[in-house]
Amino acid sequence: MEFIMSQKHPITPSPRLAIIGLGYVGLPLARLFATKYSVVGFDINQQRISELNKGIDLTLEVEEDLLKSVLVAQSSNEKGLYCSNQLADIADCNYYIVTVPTPVDKHNKPDLTPLYKASETVAKVLKKGDIVIYESTVYPGVTEEECVPVLEKLSGLKFNEDFFAGYSPERINPGDKEHTVEKILKVTAGSTPEIGKKVDALYNSVVTAGTHLAPTIKVAEAAKVIENSQRDINIAFVNELAKIFNILEIDTKAVLEAAGTKWNFLPFKPGLVGGHCIGVDPYYLAQKALEAGYHPEIILAGRRMNDSMGEYVASQVVKLMIKKEIVLHEAQLLLLGVTFKENCPDVRNTKIVDIIHALKEYGIHITIYDPWAKPEEVMHEYGIETIQKLPSFKYDALVLGVSHKEFADLDIATLTKETNVVYDVKGFLKGRVDGRL
Repeated sequence: MEFIMSQKHPITPSPRLAIIGLGYVGLPLARLFATKYSVVGFDINQQRISELNKGIDLTLEVEEDLLKSVLVAQSSNEKGLYCSNQLADIADCNYYIVTVPTPVDKHNKPDLTPLYKASETVAKVLKKGDIVIYESTVYPGVTEEECVPVLEKLSGLKFNEDFFAGYSPERINPGDKEHTVEKILKVTAGSTPEIGKKVDALYNSVVTAGTHLAPTIKVAEAAKVIENSQRDINIAFVNELAKIFNILEIDTKAVLEAAGTKWNFLPFKPGLVGGHCIGVDPYYLAQKALEAGYHPEIILAGRRMNDSMGEYVASQVVKLMIKKEIVLHEAQLLLLGVTFKENCPDVRNTKIVDIIHALKEYGIHITIYDPWAKPEEVMHEYGIETIQKLPSFKYDALVLGVSHKEFADLDIATLTKETNVVYDVKGFLKGRVDGRL
């Protein structure tokens, strides 16, 4: 095979890629790379592998026809995607790209367990000359200080002599069909300048938006973690504004619209901050700062503000119900949406759960309707029952938590009793509402 050239640097000839983890990040990336290279998608979930080999992606990130267009029946040197949970199928690869989640534990401490386990998997098949690239969001230093030692220990190979590392942080936006992986500029980095060029060339060959080669892996890691920390802090600011304006009886939405007429005003909106990125990444940066002896005041203040919003929403709903003399104990409430964002089945770290727990403390009975969320997944993650079909019942209160497109034209009057409370977290509902952020 001839050398494949990117706009910047040459790629090692005949790259064979293994994508470790086929979730919201790994599958779209595997599909994209498979349009040019031989790719093996590896995941420990046998059911997930079986579904993908049939062209079915339950995360809804890759459409069936698009997935089927790159699938191949067996691994080979030809371009295409073969999905497997067998270690032997990735043994002949020379690029290993790790795309596993990096969550926090119940104390909001970084949980690197998936990253360690993925590194152990790669180490079992690592060979001289291989390059291991991490896409998982981490704090600066994780790739070289946490993952590389695992690779060295289990493989018996020496870092930057026998094998090399790279980092290219994921920028997947779940549910977004406009800003897909190839349309978002990719940051890249390598453990040596030469490897950095190879990693950059690999991504540049498929990402039409282009790439940015960072000088070191730590710079790339830091760049990723501050992207979402910045958004988190900005959202925390408007969430605090919403609380202030609510006390002053001023319409927050109207205030933001007026302020937004200035050319450099940032258009952030109040809301719940969940998901696997914005609600998690700042804790990774904060942890590293604390280890270095610095207490990050603004970052953690933003996290405290955003983590408090679920309980705040519940308190506002309860106050409105009391004002209308609706008896809280045994009251019936319909909650619209449980996913962490609109038009997406992803329920990871959804802050809607905080609203549910707070309302239940008042003895309110909650029916959760979400046509996107899988009831079995919500039950497994949170022990909460949800439904996917709109109920034919009249409720004392209705709360819109997620702005799914299916909720745009709901007839609220058919879902509520004569005396009712309607609260709109997202400013999405048409017609009368009693309260919103």
